[in-house]
Amino acid sequence: MDAPAGSDIVDAARATAERLLAHAMPRRWKHVRAVGRKAERIGPAFSAPDSATLAAAAWLHDIGYATDLVDTGFHPLDGARWLRSRGAETRVAMLVANHSCALIEAAERGLDRTLADEFPVEHSAIADALIYCDLTTGPDGRSLTVEDRLSEIRARYGAGSVVARFAERAEKDLVSAVRRTQRRLAAHAAGGST
Repeated sequence: MDAPAGSDIVDAARATAERLLAHAMPRRWKHVRAVGRKAERIGPAFSAPDSATLAAAAWLHDIGYATDLVDTGFHPLDGARWLRSRGAETRVAMLVANHSCALIEAAERGLDRTLADEFPVEHSAIADALIYCDLTTGPDGRSLTVEDRLSEIRARYGAGSVVARFAERAEKDLVSAVRRTQRRLAAHAAGGST
């Protein structure tokens, strides 16, 4: 995915995700499509550049699951590396690499130093909003509460799995990011400053 300018970044991200996931991984595509659409819907709560960055990262957040992109087997890192190799916007690649507290799961996999060295974590309203979009969307694209989504993750991967351990360790941070975003969206809807 070459780095497009302006609003084209969202269209390019959407097309890239669809090409990589829609046919090969239809269930994953349902999730990604819903996450991307949710990011586009909440975009007006942010500045135009941040809104486009959020939407692009949301559309691309799970491309690392695509078979042709797998390198380490850790989808945030694999997706971000592929994006970087294609000249994607650096911030988008960093958000993909670190989406939904990925550094915590990377530690479970022994990849935390690699991830942090290659793609530093961004602490921002946009990073929180990406967590909100991902962690309030189920694997079939349905909207869920963050608590229900974490329960679904634990059930799907099984107790004791790397992903279940990650969910336990990251729960507080994930829920906090979702709550911050919900407050931001509520303030924006009420006409307040965000």
